[in-house]
Amino acid sequence: MTRRAVAIGVGHYLPERVVPNAEFEKTLDTTDEWIKSRSGIERRHFAAPQETTSDLATHAANAALKMAGIAANDIDAIIVATSTADLTFPSAATMVQHAIGNTKGYAFDIQAVCAGFVFALSNANALIASGQADRVLVIGAETFSRIMDWTDRGTCVLFGDGAGAVILEAQDGTGTTQDRGILATDLNSDGSYRDLLYVDGGVSKQSTGVLRMEGQEVFRHAVEKLAQTAHTALDKVGLGADDVNWVVPHQANIRIIKSTARKLGVGMDRVIVTVQDHGNTSAASIPLALSVGVQSGKIKKGDIVVTEAIGGGLAWGAVVLRW
Repeated sequence: MTRRAVAIGVGHYLPERVVPNAEFEKTLDTTDEWIKSRSGIERRHFAAPQETTSDLATHAANAALKMAGIAANDIDAIIVATSTADLTFPSAATMVQHAIGNTKGYAFDIQAVCAGFVFALSNANALIASGQADRVLVIGAETFSRIMDWTDRGTCVLFGDGAGAVILEAQDGTGTTQDRGILATDLNSDGSYRDLLYVDGGVSKQSTGVLRMEGQEVFRHAVEKLAQTAHTALDKVGLGADDVNWVVPHQANIRIIKSTARKLGVGMDRVIVTVQDHGNTSAASIPLALSVGVQSGKIKKGDIVVTEAIGGGLAWGAVVLRW
């Protein structure tokens, strides 16, 4: 028997404040049409002034617990993928742990920027496969509105705030691709590309900083590396594009999503797209899209799902799972 990490619950949360593209026309040399044509984004959500990343993560966690029909203390481990934690320390995950009333597990954060949720899923899978946890709550949560340069029209219109969560549970499988659960993962990074996407501040620099991005270069690397990592993950278990029911990509830019799907050989009718509604929510974007895909009835039990993401670092990766 093979110990598999099977998704049993999913949920998401978006802050109340909705910011349409037109709002940026008041302060920037931009238009709704300019933003939509280059990114596919129509609106995004911004957290309220007192609303933190762990607050968003807690809402998503509770939604996932409700769907799974389990209690907080049925969770053995909590992993939060985020680049915008409330504090330098402690971790956002420990704050979520307390907020949901989990008193028996352990919690920690993972920071791989937009690829964070893929890295978190891979780590959760390893915890379950090794027997260190039976149920893991995996959350992606961000408040990127706190690190924007509001004078830079090339970046500030792209990002939003939100959170998504998935609960993984250990279940016995046969060791074949017919098993439900995570079937393969592929993680990568290359620090030589650091200057393509970064925040120009941090604790040791004694400043918060704002996001900086070389958009065209990031686009080029994204399409190439996302297709490559998805193919690699599928190859590990002998699956191909025709076996994939749904691709749930990092929701950064509709042009990246379409170009990557084309390279993968997957039609857009098999791609979950939510970028128009919440923009790039970094580590939150994949679990947000998963939650929307499940709630809408598109993603069904038994479907082969591929998730892939790339973020600052550069860091990128993919996960193949049977829902």
